[in-house]
Amino acid sequence: MEAPKFYWLMSTQWGSLRAELCRKHGISEATYYNWKAKYGGMTVSEAQRLKELEQENNRLKKLLAESVLDNAALKDLLGRKW
Repeated sequence: MEAPKFYWLMSTQWGSLRAELCRKHGISEATYYNWKAKYGGMTVSEAQRLKELEQENNRLKKLLAESVLDNAALKDLLGRKW
């Protein structure tokens, strides 16, 4: 999560009106509540760390999917009769 989004999300805790902020930033209230559930109570550094971990997790999932496909292709190739 980018720091500016984090700060305006937190500004609702400082007294700004939620609906006004959602209109100003062009998001729905449902998105606001999803972000609040995910990032509420975090500091900026914690949110950045979460984002880094999510990116690493996505990278690892991609590597796993590629290796599974490679494994399946090799099994198919070795399973054929020459």
